[in-house]
Amino acid sequence: MAAGYLEILRARHAARLLAGTLVGRLPNATAAIAIVLFVRAEGGTYSLAGALAAVYGVANAVGQPLLGRLVDLYGQPRVQLPAAVVSALGMTVFALAGLEPIALAYLAVIVAGLFTPPLEGGLRALWSSVLRKEEQVHTAYAMDAVAQEVMFTVGPLLVTLCVSLWSASAALIVLNVIGVLGALWVVVSPPSRAWRSAPREAHWLGALRSPGILALLGAFLFVGIALGSITVAALSYADENGGDAVYGWLMAGVGLGALVGGTAYGARRWNGVPEGRLQVLVALLAVCYVPLMLMPGPVAMTALMALAGVFLAPAIACSFVLVDRHALRGTVTEAFSWIVTTFMVGQSLGAAAAGPVVEWGGTVWGFVVPGAAGAVSLLVLLATGRLLAVPSGGAVVAVSSENDPNRAVEPRFSSVDRA
Repeated sequence: MAAGYLEILRARHAARLLAGTLVGRLPNATAAIAIVLFVRAEGGTYSLAGALAAVYGVANAVGQPLLGRLVDLYGQPRVQLPAAVVSALGMTVFALAGLEPIALAYLAVIVAGLFTPPLEGGLRALWSSVLRKEEQVHTAYAMDAVAQEVMFTVGPLLVTLCVSLWSASAALIVLNVIGVLGALWVVVSPPSRAWRSAPREAHWLGALRSPGILALLGAFLFVGIALGSITVAALSYADENGGDAVYGWLMAGVGLGALVGGTAYGARRWNGVPEGRLQVLVALLAVCYVPLMLMPGPVAMTALMALAGVFLAPAIACSFVLVDRHALRGTVTEAFSWIVTTFMVGQSLGAAAAGPVVEWGGTVWGFVVPGAAGAVSLLVLLATGRLLAVPSGGAVVAVSSENDPNRAVEPRFSSVDRA
């Protein structure tokens, strides 16, 4: 699979798009951690930290599919870059104004979340225009999931490094400036400028008309809840076991585990349908959350956090293939954005729930939440298995010819998963 990754990265524009998207998504990927650390630095409570992180996530959840639909309608450059700038300005206001007045803090976080550009969905829509072949695109999905975990491993360490060198407010500003530069690098690339979505049927529900997409949204809502609750529970653990440095390592552990798991998942060729495999991956994900309740010392706890992340990237990569199978014609960016949105809503709900749970029952109860949420996600997949087994009609990935930016080409990929 390493050779397959290198083949993809050697494709024209592929490395640039992947790197630019990862850098552009850094503010969004680290927002929950950065907000929590900033609120604590300002003297806020766990509940307030969780609430602000939740508000950011909900605003992000609202904005992602709306911006994704605008991308499908008007192209990437007209939407992605302006959104990135507005989002960065919102987070900058939050960092400079602090928690007083509290209404301004909430408003700034809402703006930052609402205008977060849908770079993740945009990249997955672009893979077909860069790689052309189904087998390569599915491999790119796996590589994409693995590369994300590098960011989720480095991101928490970068946040805590910025906090230790400067301050929590500086961390928020620096990360968002970096994010704007990443978005700029993507949208000025030829594939991004040339990409056009396939024609779509006008309908206010858009991508949500696909039953398979709805099933995936239900499952990944609870995967997000699990990950969001870990963010707050780990902070409570770190406050009792070494502070911010320990917190950074704990959250990096989750990303490192996902990186290892995603790499292993991509090391082989998968045959057959992905629905059953996703059920197994989510089941293993839920099981690996349970040992967190043991709460050993920081080194062992970091190892357990890594274990908790092992099956995250494989589950995400597998879900990408299912989104590809079930996205309706002309809704590919929106469909991927809905997955991102639902995951963010779940993270917000998990963070918001874990704060009061920790304050009520202690840290150990905070770590009960992810295991329970993972179990519910599995139940959703089992209950909707028949819907996911039947690809939605008209599922396509629209691409544009680089030689003719105005001409849309629509390959119809087969339903065999090779990622």
